[in-house]
Amino acid sequence: MGYSGKLGEKVKAQELRKRGLSYNEISKYVNVSKGTLSYWCRDVKLTSKQQNALFNRKLTGQKKGSVIAARNKQIRRWKEEKRLHQLGIREIGKLSKKQRFVAGVALYAAEGHKTGRSAVGFANSDPKMITFMMGWFREFGKVLEPKFRGAVWIHDNLDEFRARRFWSNLTGIPITQFNKSYIAENKVNSKKVRKQKHEYGIFTIRFSDVALKRRLDGWISGILG
Repeated sequence: MGYSGKLGEKVKAQELRKRGLSYNEISKYVNVSKGTLSYWCRDVKLTSKQQNALFNRKLTGQKKGSVIAARNKQIRRWKEEKRLHQLGIREIGKLSKKQRFVAGVALYAAEGHKTGRSAVGFANSDPKMITFMMGWFREFGKVLEPKFRGAVWIHDNLDEFRARRFWSNLTGIPITQFNKSYIAENKVNSKKVRKQKHEYGIFTIRFSDVALKRRLDGWISGILG
């Protein structure tokens, strides 16, 4: 009795199946379970063309689902990275003068020039690093502006003059106080893949100061024990 009440739905389901619709698609028009649809349509034979179309639609749906899942995962990762970045900023807080001093010594210990009796130098491609160290040399090294020298290390496929202007504007060191740039060959056929290309190359802050160099050695030793 109950089955005969669904005869119209069964016929409709079979007609839709004959048109090549999937059970998911049929369930939008016939309100029964996919198990019931499978039972009702078990004798409906699909053509090879219909079977291929069903497979392709299923594959497209799976790919779409994978893309959406990957995108959602990426968004969650970005949000977590942003949250941790902001947390790190809050944990550092505003640096005191002593903390800025120690931070500069640590950076110099990692990236600064260690050899030579009087040569002081700091090289980096990150404008924020260069800006910090320029301020640090001025504040804690009491370096006079005419003593500063700049130097650019850059690949030959990049704009050297544009890079020199960039670093000069950033640091306040006049281009007339720049040493000759080092132009490196851009090895197009090299198997080594550079993950990051520095548009403005690497910049070096340079000057000569025997007393400050000795103090720098002492400051580094003080931090490293």
